Amino acid sequence: MFQYLTKITAFSFLLCLFTVNCFTQIKILHCGYLIDGKNKKIEKEVSVIIEGTKIQSVEKGYVEPKDDQTTVIDLKNQYVLPGFIDMHVHIEHEYNKLSYTERFTLNEADKAFNAVGNAEKTLMAGFTTIRDLGGTGVNTALGKTIKKGTIIGPRIYSVGKALAITGGHADPTNGYGKHLLCHMPGPEAGVCDGIDECMKAVRQQVKNGADWIKITATAGVLSVAKDGDGPQFTEEEIKAIVQTGKDRGVRVAAHAHGVEGMQRAIRAGVATIEHGSYMDEETMQLMKQYDTFYVPTITAGRAVGDSAKIEGYYPDIITPKALAIGPAIQGTFGKAYKNGVNIAFGTDAGVFPHGKNALEFEYMVEAGMPAMEAIISATSVNAMVLDASDEIGAIEAGLFADIVACDENPVDNIKTLQNIVFVMKNGVVYKGGSK
Repeated sequence: MFQYLTKITAFSFLLCLFTVNCFTQIKILHCGYLIDGKNKKIEKEVSVIIEGTKIQSVEKGYVEPKDDQTTVIDLKNQYVLPGFIDMHVHIEHEYNKLSYTERFTLNEADKAFNAVGNAEKTLMAGFTTIRDLGGTGVNTALGKTIKKGTIIGPRIYSVGKALAITGGHADPTNGYGKHLLCHMPGPEAGVCDGIDECMKAVRQQVKNGADWIKITATAGVLSVAKDGDGPQFTEEEIKAIVQTGKDRGVRVAAHAHGVEGMQRAIRAGVATIEHGSYMDEETMQLMKQYDTFYVPTITAGRAVGDSAKIEGYYPDIITPKALAIGPAIQGTFGKAYKNGVNIAFGTDAGVFPHGKNALEFEYMVEAGMPAMEAIISATSVNAMVLDASDEIGAIEAGLFADIVACDENPVDNIKTLQNIVFVMKNGVVYKGGSK
């Protein structure tokens, strides 16, 4: 027995030693051009020294390795940036013509396997962190699994299940006939009416592992209901949700298209407004007053507008909403940016194909935001909104080595961010990287 235990102990020691060596290996990135995610200046000929999962230092010139155990990665012809952060993703699904029948045909295992593929596409597109704003709970589980290293994908901040009023956007039984309802969903399923139920719903999502809470402060485009922008929580209910979240250490994101719902959510203290399709100048001023961030999701708006033109793509009750609301978002974003509203990069990927997240950069620039500001909104700004500036969002010493690269200057050609040639997350290279 003693000999057996000794062998196990020796094996464990060697395994630990191997693991330590893997995580403490030094890598040096020779970067031809560096955008650090905070400053607007592009630095030339920079070395990023990485030890294990984190950036050890950023130095001018091309630093040579001190020993043959150090890996040098040649990015001298590339533009190097921090890994991007998308603040609005739905990793479990991807809309298609069958989406509304798939609610009845797909189980959690199906959704989980779909999510694994979507996560890999997202990472390979250069998005090393995402905030998932609504699924079944598979999103939360996937985030934990990725963190363990079992599955390849971005770091995930998850809301679990989005909260809705009965019959509101994110009520999972919208469009069901009574004969299909075994029971009406309640706070445990994210459907809540009144202050007490709203508080319980928040506590349940946190118990399930949520990092954030999402509410549907107004009606929505893709829910099976006629209304697309009316308010759906009272201000008192939203205040209860925000305070309960604060008590549990999480903040609140609010899906909102219409002005009344947005204003209730802003006054109640939500951290971000998603979509904001019909935002007016009064609402913009309110957002600046309360330091609320706007997550535009222009790509999703354009995608649903385009899809609605295809006969039969959406149920008839959805098509008019998609044609009206979707295309409005880019114009609203342009006005919000010019009015000085805080902008946080987010796409609503899942409404359009995963891996196409970088289209949002192009649409933001089209609407009047300078390319460098769009990049910073997807890096250090989003890290700040996530309260993670000490971990991600920039290329600087002490942060996780989440680093991507493209072949052209994105300030001159923002579309180049749709073709990321190098991806590193937590110091591990997942794409590209000649040595």
